[in-house]
Amino acid sequence: MATPQTGIFALGTTSHAYLEFDLRPAADAAQLVALVAGLREPRTTIGGVNLVAGFRPELWAMIAPDAAPPGVTGFNAPITGRDGYMLPATQHDVVVWLAGGAYDVVFDLSRDVAGAVATQAFLAHEMVGWPYHRDLDLTGFMDGTENPTLVEATAVALVPPGSPGESGSVLLLQQWEHDAGRWEDLAVEAQELAIGRRKADSAELDPKPPTSHVALTDQDRFGKIFRRNIGYGTLGRHGTIFVGFSAQQGILAAMLDSMVARAGGDRDELTRFTRAITGAYYVVPSAEDLAAFGLNDRT
Repeated sequence: MATPQTGIFALGTTSHAYLEFDLRPAADAAQLVALVAGLREPRTTIGGVNLVAGFRPELWAMIAPDAAPPGVTGFNAPITGRDGYMLPATQHDVVVWLAGGAYDVVFDLSRDVAGAVATQAFLAHEMVGWPYHRDLDLTGFMDGTENPTLVEATAVALVPPGSPGESGSVLLLQQWEHDAGRWEDLAVEAQELAIGRRKADSAELDPKPPTSHVALTDQDRFGKIFRRNIGYGTLGRHGTIFVGFSAQQGILAAMLDSMVARAGGDRDELTRFTRAITGAYYVVPSAEDLAAFGLNDRT
């Protein structure tokens, strides 16, 4: 059985960087994948930094068709709800996620990564993230309450054995900017109705408010995902980097459709206080599939 890229499940890191790259004009996509594969080896744990690499689904399927989960597509068009609220599509070709115990080593490795792929790709978007009071979202609510345990997470996040792309994962990566002023003007009770949980202990409201975030992304309804969300930003502009892993893209896509009420009804109340400014899907191949591609390219 193939093994996943271990950084997906490496909890407890306090500094994160998400580097999204696009192919240069006339660049060689296979060579870019090989360069990224070359990052996986001795650098993976330099300075305690974990490295996870993913690819635009169409690019990975073209380069490594036998290792691609079928039917996975990029975030190639905006998702628009009935009332016009839109989730933007900002798909890139490669993502490299670095996570470590301090930002200096993450920064140094970020520069190394960008330099290593520079002949084939350029840095198109960069996000730097950090945990907020250990496990809170910048809304002040606990984040990831429904996350599976690490024992359960592999079954949720990874393509099952025997399937194309086994032990890989589908990553949904989004940057959400909060309207902190409007949110903080709300009474706690109104915030709880928007989230669908109590702020003090994260207990789910019963019954769930029908337009709450909990109700419209209910994992009992759509299926389980493994989240590695993190805070980002400055005093003036900040929010949440959504980092969601799933064995099935359909689960992630259905949650997004539900949040914007694409099929009708009212959209997620939380979207009245936060907006997505990026959106991309990536295939995160198994460690063996990625490393083997790099080795094959060098033979």
